[in-house]
Amino acid sequence: MTETLEGKVLFITGASRGIGEAIALRAARDGAKIAVVAKTTEVHPTLPGTIYTAVEKIQKAGGEAIAIPCDIRDEIQVKKAIEKTVESFGGIDIVINNASAIFLKDIEETPVSRFDLMNQINSRGTWMVCKYALPYLKKSRNPHILTLAPPLNIKQRFFSPNTGYTISKYGMAMTVVGLSEEFKKYNIAVNALWPFTTILTSALKIVLTQRKDLISRNTAIMADAAYVILTKNSSECTGKFFIDETVLRQHGVTDFEKYSIIPGTKESEFSLSRFNDQEQFDELLKAKSKSKI
Repeated sequence: MTETLEGKVLFITGASRGIGEAIALRAARDGAKIAVVAKTTEVHPTLPGTIYTAVEKIQKAGGEAIAIPCDIRDEIQVKKAIEKTVESFGGIDIVINNASAIFLKDIEETPVSRFDLMNQINSRGTWMVCKYALPYLKKSRNPHILTLAPPLNIKQRFFSPNTGYTISKYGMAMTVVGLSEEFKKYNIAVNALWPFTTILTSALKIVLTQRKDLISRNTAIMADAAYVILTKNSSECTGKFFIDETVLRQHGVTDFEKYSIIPGTKESEFSLSRFNDQEQFDELLKAKSKSKI
């Protein structure tokens, strides 16, 4: 790694809980400044955490933070959130596109309103946040955009039976492909990060009431992988689709037990996250674990 995140300004969507909050807390340990951008201002009946509780945790972890209520479907709210971040911290160095909507049903059971929601938040929202953050990222010394999106893998099994959701997540992935090239002249890194296994977020806990067979890891593995990526030289690391475990193995990490929800879980026992290709991952693990990203 070439540097830490000390003093860096992070704009993180969907940071009130889960992976977004975990990435924020990892950055806070370095003394980063974080804009917690999300819709949740009051305690949800089934999902814990608000933008204000996230700010408290970040401050306790050693970082600075502000809570910004924002629905990333709303252009005016996005612009104001960006402006508020710049007013408070003086700029933006890193954008984390974490906010995402999910609805895992086939086309017959998916209301059009749900299809619209996923695409407005996932692909449109990601694209719009990048658009309005761009003027400030241009001024950063080591600017990064990291989007939580899967590798683009056009296989039928990755679309069916949740075509609406897949379209929206692949829309996020396509912003990485396009913007990494568009922003190359500004030395802005644009990359994607996706988990190898399922990650035990609050949302997954709800799913587990129906899928008790899922064996997952905690959010810290995504936060640690994001940290590795975000501390790379932005001009030398862009347009990539990273998998959390691969990133960490290539960075020399060999102990993954601390990320296991169930201690002692073997590699083959974890539930693969959606969109992952086991064969592709197996090939990556054959490479030397300490090779450079």
